[in-house]
Amino acid sequence: MIIIEAGNVGCGYANLCYYHGLSPSIFLVLRVLSISTTPLMSKSEPIVIVGGGAWGLSTALHLRQSEYTDITVFETADSIPSRYSAAYDINKIVRAEYEESFYTDLALQAIQAWKDPLFGPYYHETGYIVATSGSAPAKAKNSLETALASVSKHPVFAPGIEALNNSDKFKKYAWQITGPLKGFTGYFNRLAGYAHSANALHGIFLHCATLGIKFVLGKSAGTVTELVYEGQGSARRCTGVHTADGKTHAAAKTIVASGAWGASLVPEMGRFVTARSWSVAHIQLTEQECDYLRGLPVINVRDLGFFFEPDPATRLFKLCPLGAGFTNTDKIGTSLPPMDRIPPPQDFIPAEDEIKLRKLVAETFPWMADRPFVDKKICWFADTSDSEYCIDFLPDTNNSVVILSGDSGHGFKMMPIFGKWVVELLENGKQSIDRWQWKTKDERGQSWGDSVSWRIGKSRELSDLIDEARRGGLQARL
Repeated sequence: MIIIEAGNVGCGYANLCYYHGLSPSIFLVLRVLSISTTPLMSKSEPIVIVGGGAWGLSTALHLRQSEYTDITVFETADSIPSRYSAAYDINKIVRAEYEESFYTDLALQAIQAWKDPLFGPYYHETGYIVATSGSAPAKAKNSLETALASVSKHPVFAPGIEALNNSDKFKKYAWQITGPLKGFTGYFNRLAGYAHSANALHGIFLHCATLGIKFVLGKSAGTVTELVYEGQGSARRCTGVHTADGKTHAAAKTIVASGAWGASLVPEMGRFVTARSWSVAHIQLTEQECDYLRGLPVINVRDLGFFFEPDPATRLFKLCPLGAGFTNTDKIGTSLPPMDRIPPPQDFIPAEDEIKLRKLVAETFPWMADRPFVDKKICWFADTSDSEYCIDFLPDTNNSVVILSGDSGHGFKMMPIFGKWVVELLENGKQSIDRWQWKTKDERGQSWGDSVSWRIGKSRELSDLIDEARRGGLQARL
């Protein structure tokens, strides 16, 4: 397909045309034809998206808004939000603190997009407190300084930044805090908050359905088991997908957005994308307690963990310890979630994570420091060693397969704008942003992500976690 954009012909081109006896309009067409040698995809050709999480839904939405008409999303879960999605949660941080301006500027775009009518109901700009405790290691303190520098010098964020160097300053923005905050230092960022991630997934799913985007859900019909290829060598291309019910679905483009499970479908991804998990716990509050904590900023203590204002529907107060997380590595060095083959312990998090969260609560809300943690779990996501996304074509497929992976714990916030980058990739025919290109280096066997500045500690294996659960006498379904 060739698309020619109308435009004026400059004097130089016009004179050259008359010199050769051609009209300027003919010259314009010939000039465009000479540089438009790559065929573009028809917007009516079928597109398959594997995965109905944040990135899959955003991609479907932006494709439809760009007038692509035949889009089908396959999702293993029976409903959306999918329990297999990293965004299957009551809240995710929306912030712009990064070590370099590239992601800070993108996050600012995302924050503005979260305020659009479509996404606005799910975004809560409560503000964001970033801090370290009095016993924080140097790595956590350095991470705090880097985060502060990224926003305090930014013209948009700077007016809403205030340093917090004593407990009174902290309580100015989080008046609900009653704990001692011993040795805490940090800052407050007004232009940040959180999004109710599960509700956002559900709302965008419903909106996409009204736009004519098709969804195939469930373990039988919605589970893609294989990408279908034809041709070999330079002629190899993906022509669709097989699903668990034995059916084949044709596609001109197949977009893999299956998060932590990506390498099970595209094994080559396992060289640089690893499935990693972090712990999550909750405290059940009363209605009165929930009201008391309403409007609380997101508070992220780099060496301990972070929490949000409670969810009003469930009255759950969510807490997440900060650390390097767990992987589930096989014999060849690829990490995948255990799925149903080796279910992890239920209602369990590691002892070291419990200790961090107990200290975090004692320093902030001692009145609930002894409350039991409920709905404890480990949650899986797709991670890269450098925390960079992969938004690129799978090599040796003639641009027929797109890989969306490497959320790395900071991908959900981009949901309102992420799909735009996928549309640009499809229409440009290549990924021009180096950091998002397909990675050729094999990272297996390395310390996955341990060097990332904001992660404190070392990665551990899921098998260690299961052993810990056994030693603790818990009933793990193994």
